[in-house]
Amino acid sequence: MTFSDTLHNLARRVSPRQITRWRPLVERVLAEHARLEHASEEDLLKRARELRWRATAGESLEKLLPEAFALVRESAWRSLRKRHFEVQILGGIAIFHGHIAEMQTGEGKTLTATLPTFLRALPGTGCHVVTVNDYLARRDAENNRPVFERLGMSLSCIQSEMEEDERREAYSKDVTYSTANELGFDYLRDRLKSEARNPHLPRRQADWLTRDEGVSPPVHRGFEFALIDEADSVLIDDARTPLIISMPVPNTPETTSLLKWSGFVADRLNEDDFEWDREQKRVHLTQKGGRRVVLCKKPSLIDDVESDRLYDAVEQALTARLVYRNEKDYIIADDEVTIVDESTGRMMDGRKWEQGLHQAVEAKERVTITAGTGAAARITLQSFYRLYHHLAGMTGTARPAARELKKCFGLKVTVIPTNRPCIRKGMPPRIFATLAAKHQAVALEIVRLREQGRAILVGTPSVAASETLALVLERLQIPSTILNARFHATEAEIVAEAGRRGQVTIATNMAGRGTDILLGGSPESIAWRRLRGKYPSRVEVPAEEWEAAVREAHDHPDLKAERKLVSDAGGLHVIATEMHTSARIDRQLIGRAARQGDPGSYQFLLSLEDELLRSLPHEELIAHQSAARPDANGELAASWLRLFERTQRRIEKQHAKHRRHQLQSEQVRQAAHRRMGLDPCLEFPE
Repeated sequence: MTFSDTLHNLARRVSPRQITRWRPLVERVLAEHARLEHASEEDLLKRARELRWRATAGESLEKLLPEAFALVRESAWRSLRKRHFEVQILGGIAIFHGHIAEMQTGEGKTLTATLPTFLRALPGTGCHVVTVNDYLARRDAENNRPVFERLGMSLSCIQSEMEEDERREAYSKDVTYSTANELGFDYLRDRLKSEARNPHLPRRQADWLTRDEGVSPPVHRGFEFALIDEADSVLIDDARTPLIISMPVPNTPETTSLLKWSGFVADRLNEDDFEWDREQKRVHLTQKGGRRVVLCKKPSLIDDVESDRLYDAVEQALTARLVYRNEKDYIIADDEVTIVDESTGRMMDGRKWEQGLHQAVEAKERVTITAGTGAAARITLQSFYRLYHHLAGMTGTARPAARELKKCFGLKVTVIPTNRPCIRKGMPPRIFATLAAKHQAVALEIVRLREQGRAILVGTPSVAASETLALVLERLQIPSTILNARFHATEAEIVAEAGRRGQVTIATNMAGRGTDILLGGSPESIAWRRLRGKYPSRVEVPAEEWEAAVREAHDHPDLKAERKLVSDAGGLHVIATEMHTSARIDRQLIGRAARQGDPGSYQFLLSLEDELLRSLPHEELIAHQSAARPDANGELAASWLRLFERTQRRIEKQHAKHRRHQLQSEQVRQAAHRRMGLDPCLEFPE
């Protein structure tokens, strides 16, 4: 079986037992909905209030499901002119039962979420809908607000700039949209404010906080139900990084001098002075290297610094130089080092690496060295999401992580069939000896596809890779648009244009999450093209005028004509220029093509100089590159694909092992703190 076949089969696999069991329930929802089509607005609201009364009186939510889903389906039609497909109802049933619904890109996960969220919100205990960033939280909340409000439900959205009182008010609503980080940090701030010291309360108990005199009440009111969008990204990819509220540790002249000196020393050490673990992203001094560090001449400010601290500083300086790279792991913006999320390609504003690593990177890049941090409160995502009574999720790529999701969170994965048959075509991967040869092949492929009238999305693993490829295309006079962490503010506008005929979009993983690429462009792109001459930027368009322009653009003849032209030419073609460290991220990228039965295709173009292979031991990588026998175009035999697959599987196993060990360590730590009567969130080893 080829690599393309494997990806294709993973995307098509379904869970027949659950689907068969829930089919009669879908029929009941459709039957209930048929009775509501001619109901008045007052009748809809009355029925919703009756359901809420029955739920608060203790009636089983499972018994209320057909009526609740039917009400939401009718409300969505009247509010958004969208009606849930049968497969979306199936997805909603799976989510209600605490599963992760795997739904392919373009299948309408945002609309699907309204079904179980409304049902779980009926008892009045609150529901959290979790997304991966502020923009998607705000967008989904605004899109779905009319659906909930028509049925008498209140809705809010947590944004990073909100004050404490605003957050408390937002959490009091029936449905609250937010990001995983905002939810977790609000929980930690509540713990700090209340100085809670009673870890023996039952897990997930809503009133675990004390109300000490002079302490403001918590913003959270409990943890009843959370629906996590892009669940594999939140629960798997982000799980290796705990949520930490930090206390600033001001830099002293001694600290600044130590950072600069350690960077100076790190640049002068030999390869036998340290050991570099590429998989763990750690660098350790050898015994010989330690002696060299101690004997190096030091500024007078750090003459009295103990040896262990010198070793730690130099090891962090080595890690900053060897492991963390500009425009891949971070970018420099406004004289600041900003971390780039590995799994999404988005900037992580406000986040810093721990234990002086962030300051070591700043010293390396010669930017202003910010204050260090000490942890005031922390919790892992695994522990945080175990607070909820009910947890569920949805994503396009959960199946490969099904075992880990079941073991860590007790979540089953159910693959929901597509509404229309998927006709995505996978072309055989091509492997090249060098980046230059690969870039040349990518350029030739883009020229060929543009002549056919296709829309092209080129996936890259980092900011640097996207900008390097854009320069190659620019030299060949091939117009393109870049979507990476530098352009996060205009992400929606870029994605809206990405499906147009002949459009070339070079993107990091940002293009793989949250927004659909519509063939021929989107109504938003048509609307903005019409308003561009009137307003300097999209955000300055008045809301009412923007909504009117988008509504008009939905039926614009130019949009329909271009959509047909791109579709007839073969739809969107995805060129994946590298394999990522996780096959799930690769699946997210190729899932941008062929949404909702549209035509589309994808192909991987790889090279022996790709970032994935840099995780191999240096000697092994050199040996592979030396053994390569490319043809005149620099292309290698298809059998070289096995090297990439082996490397990717090895990294995936390593990351899974790290997450497993982290969870085990967290459980042991929490048990020890409970025995000592300490709060695990506030008491931890430095």
